[in-house]
Amino acid sequence: MFQFKQFTIQQDRCAMKIGTDGVLLGAWCPVGHRPFSILDVGAGTGVIALMLAQRSSAEQIDAIEIEEEAYEQCVDNFENSPWGDRLFCFHAGLDEFMDEPEDEYDLIVSNPPFYTEDYKTEDNARDLARFADALPFEDLTEAASLLLSENGVLAVIIPFKEEEAFVALAQEWELYPFKITRVKGTPSSEIKRSLLAFSRTQKELSQDELIIETTRHQYTDEYTALTKDFYLKM
Repeated sequence: MFQFKQFTIQQDRCAMKIGTDGVLLGAWCPVGHRPFSILDVGAGTGVIALMLAQRSSAEQIDAIEIEEEAYEQCVDNFENSPWGDRLFCFHAGLDEFMDEPEDEYDLIVSNPPFYTEDYKTEDNARDLARFADALPFEDLTEAASLLLSENGVLAVIIPFKEEEAFVALAQEWELYPFKITRVKGTPSSEIKRSLLAFSRTQKELSQDELIIETTRHQYTDEYTALTKDFYLKM
């Protein structure tokens, strides 16, 4: 169990547990355009959708999760939250979901799988959650081009080494970055992640850097400000 300030996550049935990436995306992604409808692609525990329910007044927050155990746990986490009437999880892959799109979304978020190594483990659920072939970046950008509303936003967190390729893919679907935050664990470590936000129109690009810790468990003011509404001890 993982306790946040306003909701609780059960994660014993999910292959991928709550980590910094999902919390970063849930806290960082833009909601200033006041989305009415949100879609979380590859929801896992449902933590990002729940964070967005806390951060926004969106009335429709959908999530899709292909792995059965994670899907069932996501549903439970939604139902046990203060925002259960606004949250709904589909048991489907992105390709199935795109076959019969019924809605447009003002915000699409994803913390996509990104281990692309050729090996697999004996744990199929964990492989599904961790390896990029379960949700290729090409599929994600294509889905966003189809499902985003006119003023909608696509927000993702990916490895920094994939940033350039992802931005190029998105531009093929006429999605343009307007906000990029590059994440480092400590001041001396290499950039590890990129938080990216895209829109259908080209805007001035805002770029910055986020450092999580100065030393072990000594969090920076910027990271604390970003996550303090969620973590109990922030």
